[in-house]
Parts: sequence; structure tokens; C-alpha cells
Amino acid sequence: MHVIATAGHVDHGKSTLVRALTGMEPDRLEEERRRGLTIELGFAWTEPAGRHGGDRLAFVDVPGHERLVATMLAGVGPVPAVMFVVAADQGWQRQSEEHLAVLDALGVRHGLLAVTRADLADAATAAKVRGDALDRIAATSLGEVAAVTVSGATGDGMDDLRAALERLAGALPPPDLAADVRLWVDRVFTVQGRGTVVTGTLGAGTIRVGDRLAPAAGGDPFRVRGLQSLKEDRDEAAAVARVAVNLHGGSAEVRRGDALLVPGRWLGTDVIDVRLRGDAAHDLPGRLMLHVGTASVPVRVRPLGDDTARLTLGRALPLRVGDVALLRDPGRHRVPAGITVLDVRPEPFARRGAAAARARELAVMSGRPDGADELRRRRLIRRSDLAAMGVPVPAEPVAGDWLADPGHWAALRERLAALVEEHAARHPTEPGLPAEAARRALGLPDRALVEALADTPAEASLRHRDGRLYGRRTGPALPPPVQAAVDAVRRELEAAPFRAPEAGRLAELGLNPKLLAAAAAAGALLRLPGGVVLLPGDDERAAKILAELAEPFTLSDARRALGTTRRVAVPLLEHLDARGYTMRLDDSRRRCRASGGGARGGNGEIHGEGAG
Repeated sequence: MHVIATAGHVDHGKSTLVRALTGMEPDRLEEERRRGLTIELGFAWTEPAGRHGGDRLAFVDVPGHERLVATMLAGVGPVPAVMFVVAADQGWQRQSEEHLAVLDALGVRHGLLAVTRADLADAATAAKVRGDALDRIAATSLGEVAAVTVSGATGDGMDDLRAALERLAGALPPPDLAADVRLWVDRVFTVQGRGTVVTGTLGAGTIRVGDRLAPAAGGDPFRVRGLQSLKEDRDEAAAVARVAVNLHGGSAEVRRGDALLVPGRWLGTDVIDVRLRGDAAHDLPGRLMLHVGTASVPVRVRPLGDDTARLTLGRALPLRVGDVALLRDPGRHRVPAGITVLDVRPEPFARRGAAAARARELAVMSGRPDGADELRRRRLIRRSDLAAMGVPVPAEPVAGDWLADPGHWAALRERLAALVEEHAARHPTEPGLPAEAARRALGLPDRALVEALADTPAEASLRHRDGRLYGRRTGPALPPPVQAAVDAVRRELEAAPFRAPEAGRLAELGLNPKLLAAAAAAGALLRLPGGVVLLPGDDERAAKILAELAEPFTLSDARRALGTTRRVAVPLLEHLDARGYTMRLDDSRRRCRASGGGARGGNGEIHGEGAG
């Protein structure tokens, strides 16, 4: 199917022409037929003969009255081609000009000219009207178009018009059938026993019965209960097509100007940066109406450069980079500018000079989605967000769903390495930089990014364990006074390995719990619960001694064999249990394991390195 909109001044014969082409009445309201005036959007279709005979032509017939331009825009907005109508007996009129300005602002590139009511004008007049209209159209985005002179009343020229429409349809670019669905709603009504039905022009993608479509305004998704295209039931409808969708469920009321979306694939935005097109684009009022798809939304305009601006929308819309729309001044009945969306997630202006810097950045943006450029500007962004902005994903994520610009990622890696070394220098007893502190210092949105940075291959590699990051120094460096105190403890323990110093002695040496933990992390001491410290490796030494005891043995047996006190023996045995050297049999007895921390030989000794 190919969908074509009509355009042109009121009473120039648009509906008459559609009626003659299709045999259908596009004016569905009784008032429209009584007054001979299109008030609402009309729809009709046909199957032209010839080599494209299998492709139907569907027409969206729009009103031509100046008070109904918003309705006209709702019909033209989603449609890829136009049949522009000018009456031979009246020539170019005010709404001809505004409709052409609308098409030009929307960047419509496919169309033809139909000079109607030829039976009411002589050939010379019709030719003059035709030449004038072609000249005006050629100066717009439509460029040079085919033209046909016809009479919907007599039928003269209708075969030529059908042939021209067939050629126009054949020249239209193929739609993207796999695109994310965004159906702009142009009509809503209720069917008895079926519920809500919406209609619209499906410009891209495919809708299937059973699909879920989410309202852009928010709320629970609807289920597609039924689907029609040109009044025929379908299991699926692919772009470009006129569709009627029977909705079930959902929690929002749908109106003209709303959009139905494939869930999770679109971002709503109420602030956009745009490129402006048009003669009046350099002198815009501060408040205008934005028309996109079938939506009409008031906006505040902040110019940023010669042809760029920031628009603040009255309500959020599902827009993507590269979308085209127009700004209209309804009070002056004019279209001052068309727009191309450059950015749907612009940063707020938070500092002096930010607007000028942004203007310079926008000046070199084309409006064509470019994943590498977008990633360079944003530096970090979720892959799902980039895709929802309509930008192709240029690389694989660095962590989870996060994408990173390669240059920014390398700079982050250098900064993180510097932060880790700086922390180790400032905190020699705790050299590991907490990953959360690193995240805050780098201004990263997710701690997974910090860990991914630490895992990135580099000349001076980083390591992370237990929520901390380490560089060249993975263990604490003890300051000289602390090292001296630790050396004193080590000398005492070398003389009596299992006579751990009392808390008072440790305090006398200035070894508080934090410094003891640093000494244990540095490998200088073995720290057990209850403030007990031994020499590293003395747990294995204790296990060898206990292996010589008759089994099972008690706490008292172990205490006597080790020459220590209950204060030391209790946490030491629990440590040996945990390391697999010993095994508790009941509340009072233990035995040494045949395997675990070491291998127990036939003579009762433990061989190997143990679990040290």
C-alpha cells in the first residue's frame, strides 16, 4: 500500500478528486456532505491498474480551510507523499501558500500537482495556473513534480492522473518494516462490543494482533485485540499503511495527537535541540506551536545560533534524532520554520557560556543519526538509551548496558590509576581505594564501570578485591613507628610463639585495632578474634604440634601442648577448625583432619603448605 495526502486551498476540489479516483466518499460527516466542506480527515482508497496494480493507493483527504490547518497537519504529518490540488478557475490562494509552506517545513519530497476544475476555466488560464503552481512548488522540498490537469466533474484527465499517481507510488522509498513502531493517532472511536479503535498512518515497522503498544503519554500498554487495514481484517499490517487498531486493556485515554509505541524502545522528551529551516527561522517568536506526526504542542523557543534553537515542549513526545517537524504561528497563520531534531536529551545550561558552547556544537551536527559522534559527545550512555534516541549503536558495552567513548574511557582509566596511587600514598596502612569512593570521584553513574575500568588491560594494571582497588601497592606499608612496634611484638612471639601479648601490652606499644589490621594485611602478624596476635605461619606450626597428640584431644590438651592460655587457645582452635587443620567432634573434643589444611602422614605429622 502507498499512502498519499491531499493538500490545497478550500473548495479547490480535493475531496471531489479523491471521490472520482476511488469511488468512495472521503467526507464521512453529514455536515461535510451538506456543506461541501471537509472538516475532519477523510480516508479512501483504490487499486490503480497497470504494473503496480497490486499496490493500493490510500488517500488522506485533509481540510483546506484556514481555521482547520491543525487538522490538515494531523493528516499530512505522518504521510510520505502528497497530491497538491489547485483549482484552474481560481489559481493560487492563501491556503495554497500555507499548505505548501507546511509541506516544505516537513521536508516532504514526493508529490504531484493536480490542476482541478479544468471544466470551469479555458485552456490558457489552466496552463497559466499550472505553470505558476509548478514554479512555487519547485522552490520547496518537493522540487520539480509531475502535473496533471483534470476535472473531477467530467472525468477529463483522470486516466492521466491515475498514471501519474502510479508513477509517484513506484518512486517512493521502501519503508523499514523492522523499525520500532510509532503510530501517530489521527482518529479515535468506540465500536460496540469491541471497545476503543484508533486509526493512523503506519510509516514504519509492523503491527501484529497480540502485540503490546504503549501510550506515549504513559500508562499500562494496550494489547492489539484486532487489526484492520482499509477495512480488511489483518493478522499483521506492515508500513506504509492506513491501519485501524482495536485496543484492549491499558490505563490511559487515547486522543488524536497521541502516539502508540512498541514498549521500551522510545524516550519521551520535553526539551529538544533542533536545526531550523525557513526564511523566518532567524526571527522566531518566543512561543509557537510544534506540529509533529499528528501531535500539536505549545513550545518555548530559545535561539542558540543562526539556525539552531532549544525548544521546551508543553508535554513530552516520543521523538528521535533526525525527526522532522514544523513550528507554526497560529495567530499569524504562518509557518515560520521547519525543524530537524538534533538532540532529544540535551544537557541543561548549568554554567555561564554553556548556551554559546552548545550553539557551536549544534552548528556542526547534521541531524543524521551517527553513533560514533553521539557517543563522543555523551562520553557515557546506556546502549538502550542510545537506541531509543534513534541512534545506531557503534560499539559493544564496556560494562552491563553501558557504552563508552574510547577516548573518554582511556582518560577515565588514567584518572582511576592516579586516584588509586594517590589514595595509597595518603593512607599507607589502607592502600586499597574503595570502589564506591572511586565512582564518586570519577562522577560515574554505576559502580560496575569502576570495576570494568580496573579490568581494562593497561601497562600499570589495577586490581580489585573485596570492594577495593589496588595499584602497584597491594598491601599496607607500615610507617616506621608502627613497624617498630610490630617488630617488638614479633621478637616476643619468637621467644614464646603462643604467648600472645595482652591488650595492655599492645596498647603500650601503640598498636590499636586499626594498626593491627594493617599489620595483618601487610603479612607481618597473624590476627585472630579477641585481639589475639601471633606470627604468620604459627597456625600451621600449632597444627603440627597438635597432630602429635593422642586423639581425640580436648581444649586443655591443646593448651598444655602449645604452652599457652585459654585466651589464646580458644580463638586459635576455632581458626584451625575454619582452616581445615582440625575438626570439632563435640563440645569438648577435636581431632586433626587427615586432609584439608594439610595432608596427615602415617606418623601423625601434617605435610605440605597448609592453608596459610
